[in-house]
Amino acid sequence: MFFSIDGGDGTGKTTQVARFSEWLRARGDDVVTCRDPGSTPLGEAVRELLLRRHDLRIDRTSEMLLYMAARAQLVEEVIRPSLEVGKTVVSDRYLLANVIYQGYGGGLDVATLWSLGEVATGGLMPDLTVVLDVPAEAAAARLQEELDRME
Repeated sequence: MFFSIDGGDGTGKTTQVARFSEWLRARGDDVVTCRDPGSTPLGEAVRELLLRRHDLRIDRTSEMLLYMAARAQLVEEVIRPSLEVGKTVVSDRYLLANVIYQGYGGGLDVATLWSLGEVATGGLMPDLTVVLDVPAEAAAARLQEELDRME
C-alpha cells in the first residue's frame, strides 16, 4: 500500500506521517517513510535548492520541473522498489502538492501538472491521500514555534 499525507505548511504532516507509520508497524507492516522532495541524494539536493536558497530566483515552471525531477527519482529509488517487495510506503507529500502550489496557487495549468506528474511518477499514485487542514492562524503559530526552537 502507498499512502500520501498532504497539506499546507504547519498542518502537522510530519507528525502524522510518524504516528501513522508507528501504527502500521505495530500492526506488523514493514513501513518505508519518505518525504517529497527528498529521501534520495538528488531529492535532498533539490529540496535544499528550492527551500533554502532564497538568493536564487526560480520561476514557477522551473520550480515545478525541479519538484517533478525529485519525485521521479524518489519513485524509482524508494517508492516503487519498496512496493515491489511488499512494503508499505508513507510519503510526506506527493504530486498533489505540485498541483496545489504551482497550479492553483501559482497559476500553472492544472491539467498540465497532472500530465507531467504522470510522466514523472510513471503513473504511480498513492492508494490513499490524506489532506490535513488546520486554520491558517494555527499553522502560522506552529511554524513560528518551529522557528523559535531552531534559533
